[in-house]
Amino acid sequence: MKFTVIKRSVKSCARAGLLETAHGVIETPVFMPVGTLGTVKALTPDLVAAQEAQIILANTYHLFLRPGADLIAGAGGLHKFMHWPGPILTDSGGFQVFSLARLRRITPDGVEFQSHLDGGAKHFFTPELVIDIQSKLGSDIIMPLDVCSAPDAPKEKVAADLQLTLEWEKRARDYFSRTLRLRSVSAVRESSEAGMSAPQALFGIVQGGMFADLRQESAAALTGLDFPGYAIGGVSVGEPEAELYRIAEYTAGLLPETKPRYLMGVGLPENLLQCVPFGIDMFDAVLPTRLARHNSFFSPGGLESILNAQYAADFAPLVADCDCYACRNFSRAYIRHLALAKEILAIVLLTIHNIRYLVNLMRKIRARILAGEL
Repeated sequence: MKFTVIKRSVKSCARAGLLETAHGVIETPVFMPVGTLGTVKALTPDLVAAQEAQIILANTYHLFLRPGADLIAGAGGLHKFMHWPGPILTDSGGFQVFSLARLRRITPDGVEFQSHLDGGAKHFFTPELVIDIQSKLGSDIIMPLDVCSAPDAPKEKVAADLQLTLEWEKRARDYFSRTLRLRSVSAVRESSEAGMSAPQALFGIVQGGMFADLRQESAAALTGLDFPGYAIGGVSVGEPEAELYRIAEYTAGLLPETKPRYLMGVGLPENLLQCVPFGIDMFDAVLPTRLARHNSFFSPGGLESILNAQYAADFAPLVADCDCYACRNFSRAYIRHLALAKEILAIVLLTIHNIRYLVNLMRKIRARILAGEL
């Protein structure tokens, strides 16, 4: 993976860059749609590509449980399994383990958890196993196992979580460097025939909760390990919006200017507009697709519900200047009719719009950076 900053703003810390991966070049800053289970909900891969999404996410925890990393590897990796030719980032599953507090037990060696699918079967994630799983998936960018602290956790608990996370990340980095990078060399030679993955990039994840000194400790330790990219984790987990922005801005300033910076789980339009000037390059969120499934769509005036009675006879598009398929071809009245009738097409059209809206927003932000306006 190669990252190049091609323009730095003189008005903020915003920058425009190129992130080169084995499956394509990504123009940054970029929003990444989430395909948790190997699919962006309600859309085919062709429809995702039609919105000009450059990279998507998938989830290590969920794919490990179902259908299993070995099965996906047998299909030639996640790209072939889901028929997505572009770059893929997989997270470590750390957040999912955090969200299943009643079903997991954290130890120095890793985390034991019960499957949320049946609440019975027990599994154990180690930093090394999480790397192995993602190697089988064949994603372009992978994440180490981490501990995500609750936003209201006391400092002593956050500090303990951070120390465990740093130890796990060092183990993941050492294991990745020692074994998987060697395997990837042979994978490149055989990939065209055997469907094996090209070399992967392992990012570090900065934790430390809402505490600046712990964030600084985390960033210092991880930059010393020289990861090719850095993620800001432990935000968008229930903290006030002002705290999200404070931690994102502070942490971004601690990270190398020559490496990509990824703010995990953040992706509302207002979040992107606020955080790109902090010098953040990559964003993701499940909200564009989740909101569409709840009949909501993005607009310049904020989030709106297509079920509003005012749209019953409104024959305008969702957003007047949006070029997405839904806005080019259908009215608010029609999509509202579909939603009230619980037709699947309503969800499809709203999902198309929400993803395209964020793709276009990031494109406009990048153009402003290149023009020296942001």
